[in-house]
Amino acid sequence: MKISFPTLHTLPGRQLLCCLALLLVLPFTACDDDSANSPTTTIRPKGPKPEWAPTIKPEMQTVIEALDSLSKGVSLTSLTPQQARLAPSATDAAMAVMKNFRIPAPTPQVDTTGQRIPVAGGTIRVRIYTPKNATASMPGIVYYQGGGWVIANLNTYDPSARALAEQTGAVVVSVQYRKAPEFKYPTAHNDAFAAYRWVRDNAATLKINVQRIAVAGESAGGNLAASVCMMAKTANVPLPVHQLLVYPIARYDMNTPSYTQYAAAKPLSKPLMQWFFDKYLNTPTEGASPLISLTNASNLQGLPPTTVINAEIDPLQSEGQEYAAKLKAAGISVTTKVYEGVTHEFFGMATVVPEAKEAQALAATELKKSFQ
Repeated sequence: MKISFPTLHTLPGRQLLCCLALLLVLPFTACDDDSANSPTTTIRPKGPKPEWAPTIKPEMQTVIEALDSLSKGVSLTSLTPQQARLAPSATDAAMAVMKNFRIPAPTPQVDTTGQRIPVAGGTIRVRIYTPKNATASMPGIVYYQGGGWVIANLNTYDPSARALAEQTGAVVVSVQYRKAPEFKYPTAHNDAFAAYRWVRDNAATLKINVQRIAVAGESAGGNLAASVCMMAKTANVPLPVHQLLVYPIARYDMNTPSYTQYAAAKPLSKPLMQWFFDKYLNTPTEGASPLISLTNASNLQGLPPTTVINAEIDPLQSEGQEYAAKLKAAGISVTTKVYEGVTHEFFGMATVVPEAKEAQALAATELKKSFQ
């Protein structure tokens, strides 16, 4: 509401006092340019809902529109892996929405350091998120990024790793495993397991309580987190206390109900998943391995408590829920939820997508239960 006042020095004394009193009691209203800084900022998309996502929420649609704008309509499947690694990501799109709607970045609550750790045949990078002013032995989370085992890096999934550290009070070690096609299956899986063992071996230096280490990951990283639990079980290495699997790749099967319904979804589509598989697997027959098709594992008993988070508008929804059901059938404590109206990659977008904030809170709650 805007109110126009006469020039104050022209008013008679009584009217001047009335105007001053009114100014004191009027609520402050920011100008239009600043109103987007408010926590109540309404994020609205520019266009109609896409045909492939009739249930998409406005905030999620706005991120997808930003991604379309940044990518200029170029599909990752038309690029080489090296080119695709330089293409705009969903994280870039979320940051663009924050900029467009003047949403400030949260104040960091963790300190970060980076280093290289040894793996078979070389080294890989990790980023360590330590809660500020940490002094005691804390829980730890080994976090694996998504990207189809082909693209993405530590920065792409920084919002997710940072949020987990802040909301659980755990030290998060984010792992940049080697990527395909330069490093084919099972390199990423072996790197992931090596990183888990390294965290265990260096827990004291990292200020981590070795008895309270969990694994977490998104998409291909969710697949790796689940695989690390299976590999630890086989190798008689102490298992993680929890596995957080966010829209994990859990089947080498692109004929599931969600693959059919959301074949043209963004940012992950059926053709893009085929592109990822083609780059990582040496042969299609490797897709049947329980480390790729988690649902093919014959013995899931003894695995840790699990949280499975899926997005509704995502080709991977069906297989994530199928794996959750198989874990439950094996007697594993499982918490699972499908978040409606959002797409693959939503989890790290808590600054702009309400469902991401809810999913992060659920993940933190379940992780903390296992840390107790």
